[in-house]
Amino acid sequence: QVQLVESGGGLVQAGGSLRLSCAASGRTFSSFPMGWFRQAPGKGREFVAVISWNGGRMHYADSVKGRFTISRDNAKNAVYLQMNSLKPEDTAVYYCAVPNRHIIPTMPLPSGPDEYDYWGQGTQVTVSS
Repeated sequence: QVQLVESGGGLVQAGGSLRLSCAASGRTFSSFPMGWFRQAPGKGREFVAVISWNGGRMHYADSVKGRFTISRDNAKNAVYLQMNSLKPEDTAVYYCAVPNRHIIPTMPLPSGPDEYDYWGQGTQVTVSS
């Protein structure tokens, strides 16, 4: 059974930092991209960042570019999201996700929720002003 478990969320003041982790089990995802999404109350699920299978390519939402960094450790079957300069509008439940398909180098990295097949349960990030 595939499981994605996020951790590292919490309450932080504006301008602060958090590092989210997502540990996968039940299947090895070292040859698949891995992504992060978020969902604020009353809003749809929003793309945050994605990283290619070998870490050679990353893609970010414009709203987090320059503040967030995605990384992965294939030996640990894990993906991370370093979030700096946090803003109140970053408040949301953050989810890690993995698509059940390989992405060749000439293809864009997936950024739509419908492109992902495995999801974690989410971790709450709250940024106070």
